[in-house]
Amino acid sequence: MSKLTVVAEPGTHEVRMIREFDAPRELVFKAFTDPQLIPRWWGAEAYETVVDKMEVHKGGMWRFIQSGDDEQYIFNGVFHQINAPESIVQTFEFEGMPGHILLETITFEERDGKTIMTDSSVFQTVEDREGMLQSGMEQGTDESMNRLEELLKTLERA
Repeated sequence: MSKLTVVAEPGTHEVRMIREFDAPRELVFKAFTDPQLIPRWWGAEAYETVVDKMEVHKGGMWRFIQSGDDEQYIFNGVFHQINAPESIVQTFEFEGMPGHILLETITFEERDGKTIMTDSSVFQTVEDREGMLQSGMEQGTDESMNRLEELLKTLERA
């Protein structure tokens, strides 16, 4: 299993996360854009993820609700660009802390039948970035990516 690489240079607004998947990029891209697949890998396994809204086109909105242990976490954003299967550009906001919106660019590069996913998240301030890192961003993303790796093994290859 591949390991998540997180790059967060001190004093910058960006966090870059890189992960290799043993699957073609069309399949990885589908997992990121299919509302039926999102609940199977997105977020912590201890929580149930429900796709409340997912309009995968420029200007379309997305909203995911995670529930468990009498807690609920809601995330939303707007798709700014969809270039299947190369990239997704979207905003990302945790509704529990409104107004702290980041711009996320996810690219998918295929190499020898495997996919390199690079997620660049640009925050409005260094403080917002630091707060997200301290909230467990790396651990949560790593868990999601591990779950995605397992899901990809079960999906039919094109």
